[in-house]
Amino acid sequence: MQADLSTTNLLLGIMAAVSVLEALLLIGMGVGGFLMYRRTMQLVADLEARQIAPLREKVDAILLDVKAITARVSEQTARVNHAITGTIDRVDHTAERVKHSVQDRIHQVIGLVQGARAIVMSVMGQRNAA
Repeated sequence: MQADLSTTNLLLGIMAAVSVLEALLLIGMGVGGFLMYRRTMQLVADLEARQIAPLREKVDAILLDVKAITARVSEQTARVNHAITGTIDRVDHTAERVKHSVQDRIHQVIGLVQGARAIVMSVMGQRNAA
């Protein structure tokens, strides 16, 4: 039995040719994918330069304005807080002075009333005794 390898060699040759074609197809797909990636990245960069960069500049300007306004509001709030604290301190001080002044007057009036009462009691006591 003698083996005829011509059919096997033919099939192996066809399989080798198909493998080469598959390899070329994979290389072509890789190159195509790379080109698509490069074009997409170029499109993204162009879009960013035309659309996003101006928007970012506007947003940065708005943020600077907001930061300046916030600083001014904080400063004004501190000033108002300081003014209110000073006013409350002065009102407390004045109320304390008025309180002491009224207490002094009340103590004087109470002293006069007690003195008058003592005089009346003294006079009443002498009449009862006489």
